[in-house]
Amino acid sequence: MRAFSEVAANLIERERDELRHRQEVRGRIEEALHGDALSIVYQPLVDLEGMRPVGFEALARFREDPPRGPAAWFAEAESVGLARDLELTALARAVRDLASLPSHAFLAVNLSASAVLAEGFEAVLAPAPLDRVVVEITEHSAVAGYDELRGRLDELRREGLRLAVDDAGAGYASFTHILRLAPDLIKLDMSLTRDIDRDRAKRHLAAALIRFGAETGSAIVAEGVETEAELRTLEGLGVRIAQGFLLGRPAPLGREAHPTR
Repeated sequence: MRAFSEVAANLIERERDELRHRQEVRGRIEEALHGDALSIVYQPLVDLEGMRPVGFEALARFREDPPRGPAAWFAEAESVGLARDLELTALARAVRDLASLPSHAFLAVNLSASAVLAEGFEAVLAPAPLDRVVVEITEHSAVAGYDELRGRLDELRREGLRLAVDDAGAGYASFTHILRLAPDLIKLDMSLTRDIDRDRAKRHLAAALIRFGAETGSAIVAEGVETEAELRTLEGLGVRIAQGFLLGRPAPLGREAHPTR
């Protein structure tokens, strides 16, 4: 009986610890949803011919000490059932800023399939001119039903919204997204562009994706470009739009980077 009591006490204490942890996590996420813990920074997507930004990707940042990356915040939000709420809140704040971005530039936003299908998604987008919005579906975003997702997106694409598949080349999911969703833009993952000037296999894979894009009408964007050698190699392969620290780091609204070479 004493041993049983000790086991039961340990289980109860563990459940209490888990409950306290979930309450702490929920409190942090609620603060981001309703307070000022969440902010948005913008990284330029650059037309390499004219060397000017043609778009800006909205990226979530969180105020915390010690700091943690956005992936940790969204994973925590998922663990307490608030991931879609956090995504839509970040989207709403980016849409609010769109009028302050250069008028010729589009706004790119990262969203999971579940956020696109969520009730309220279209209402959040409503204030934005859809021909200036690009929705990026990421490699890390599982898609349970492509038909439903494509149906929702097709309605908005007819009104001008553009679709991008993020992280192409990072894994199987991105290739499935490309084939099933027929995106307007395909973004080459930084794992593919990093050191592409020194890696023949990466050059061949990038070239194949660029040819695929040309044949299907999808523009190619190279992400994660950090060196002149990478940029020259990508230009030689036919890339016309690129993004990365070499061309501009993420910055708050009003301090968006403009590329120089």
